[in-house]
Amino acid sequence: MRVILFDLDGTLIDSTDAILDGFRYVFESFDKKYPGDEAVKRLIGLPLDIMFQELGIDENVWDYVNLYKKRYREISKEKTVLLPKAKEAIKEAKKFARLGIVTTKTGLYSRELLEHFGIMDNFEVLIGREDVINPKPHPEPILKALHLMNANKEDTWMIGDTCLDMVSAKEAGVKYIGVEFDYENKKNFKRCAEIIKPNVLEAVKYILTT
Repeated sequence: MRVILFDLDGTLIDSTDAILDGFRYVFESFDKKYPGDEAVKRLIGLPLDIMFQELGIDENVWDYVNLYKKRYREISKEKTVLLPKAKEAIKEAKKFARLGIVTTKTGLYSRELLEHFGIMDNFEVLIGREDVINPKPHPEPILKALHLMNANKEDTWMIGDTCLDMVSAKEAGVKYIGVEFDYENKKNFKRCAEIIKPNVLEAVKYILTT
């Protein structure tokens, strides 16, 4: 049976408002100038520590990360939405594939979000940032998901919206397909993803026909 691994942000969910709120809150709490929404959005998909470092935080970065996580957990449910077609895509994928989640988000909070939306039961595994040493674009998260699912690389697809997802899948030796979202530069994304669909449902339908 085929396996489909989904990214979260920009693929199944849109938590942009929660992420931006969290970064604004943390910078203000530490009396630092907030770099701006666009600067943060360009980094979404990277691990939090790297995001903060890219935004100019060199010292005590884990203090920033931990405060962000606390804030995010408080606001994520009210400020996150499922993307259009996401539920339909999961329903269709479930008919012919086993499903998993591979994300750089904290796994604990990701599970809480998916349970809030009533869709967590569709996924056999959820690999979050705390579950690996090396996050995407390293292949470790995908390889760990395959190991836990006892799945074959040849039968596996990764669906994501950034080059981090595509590179991770390529390095892991699984097939991959991109979906359009605001986080990745479109020109750059075309260099990483040979196949790009407008949404996750169209990506699932493509996988079904291959």
